[in-house]
Amino acid sequence: MLQRRHTRDVGQLARFLSVRQATVALAAPLSPEDCCAQSMPDASPVKWHLAHTTWFFETFVLERFEPNFQPFDASFRVLFNSYYNGVGAKHPRAQRGLITRPDLAEVLRYREHVDGRMRRLLECSGQREWQTIVELGLNHEQQHQELMLTDLKHLLSCNPAWPAYVPARGLAEAVAPVQRPRRWHTHAGGLVEIGHAGDGFCFDNELPRHKVYLEPFELADRLVTNGEFLAFMEAGGYQDPALWLSEGWDWIGANRVRAPLYWRQPEAGADWQEFTLHGAQTLVPEQPVVHLSYFEADAFARWAQARLPTEAEWEAVAQSLSQEQDAPLPQSAGLHPQVQTDASSLLGGVWQWTRSSYDAYPGFQPAAGAVGEYNGKFMVNQYVLRGGSCATPRGHVRASYRNFFPTAARWQFTGLRLCR
Repeated sequence: MLQRRHTRDVGQLARFLSVRQATVALAAPLSPEDCCAQSMPDASPVKWHLAHTTWFFETFVLERFEPNFQPFDASFRVLFNSYYNGVGAKHPRAQRGLITRPDLAEVLRYREHVDGRMRRLLECSGQREWQTIVELGLNHEQQHQELMLTDLKHLLSCNPAWPAYVPARGLAEAVAPVQRPRRWHTHAGGLVEIGHAGDGFCFDNELPRHKVYLEPFELADRLVTNGEFLAFMEAGGYQDPALWLSEGWDWIGANRVRAPLYWRQPEAGADWQEFTLHGAQTLVPEQPVVHLSYFEADAFARWAQARLPTEAEWEAVAQSLSQEQDAPLPQSAGLHPQVQTDASSLLGGVWQWTRSSYDAYPGFQPAAGAVGEYNGKFMVNQYVLRGGSCATPRGHVRASYRNFFPTAARWQFTGLRLCR
């Protein structure tokens, strides 16, 4: 992942301090025990996220640009390396929850130490060769802020008491939600351009901008809701093999999947409940359905006599609406997707599965060195998601952003929008 363009309208030091403080703030409501545990191999402990994002700046900025560089702790180079083979050895991902030492207090000291050294570096005058890699590191850290929330949500859901990360604090809707009828954005098709445009930051997998030919299509003006997915369940959607891809049918059978992740029905006939970062809540039919695998999203679309969009179809409509600046902030969404009342944007709420395999754009070139491992080497056996979610940092909610996960993943805020 290499940033090809970056803005200089906000001082990089101020931005650095703001992003770093935001990460620590996310961990503030948590105990040391909360921060150390790992609920599954795909998720990481909060403490590891705090350390790894610091490791990035120490390894890729300070080690290269700081005079007389000395590591804070030489063992951290292995402990907190994620997947950068070009850097050296890594601690196994599935064993990150076993790293009880350093403790949380030491990791926070590590952050403060590296932040102080980074501050001195960023305050230097003259040619700043490191600006590009620092901007990349800040966007990398914001990705981990989202992962901290989703990984923590999975961890807390493993507790049968379903404890809250933070209380709702009055974020519930003031009036009873109303289900808005689904309408369709009609696109005439033809030759369109997709990929990042302009001078703002982007990841390398959003480039280069290129042309794609589309057949005419329609894209729903809102997300699929809990109530609609519940109707799919009550109609026997999880029991009908005709709706499922073969691998998906095997997956729901092997894992006994009968509802979205974080749904539970205390007893037969009772109201469904949904686990959120604010704890348990009664399922709100009008809210977007979330925490679906690709298999579940695809099966629902078939049942609804529609399909998932391609990422090019999704982006073409998103560009035509041009409403990126109106995407909801995670704070205003209460860390859970809210009822969609505005049809003027495709952005925010939940990450939306597309039917597009994650692959390189024509002419894609990964960056040289270890940072080139960020995106390119993952372009296999995954599908693209678009739009951002309630947990996505504001600056990452844009039409060209490409998220990607394997077909069975559903601990992220993943849902769907229909296409036909």
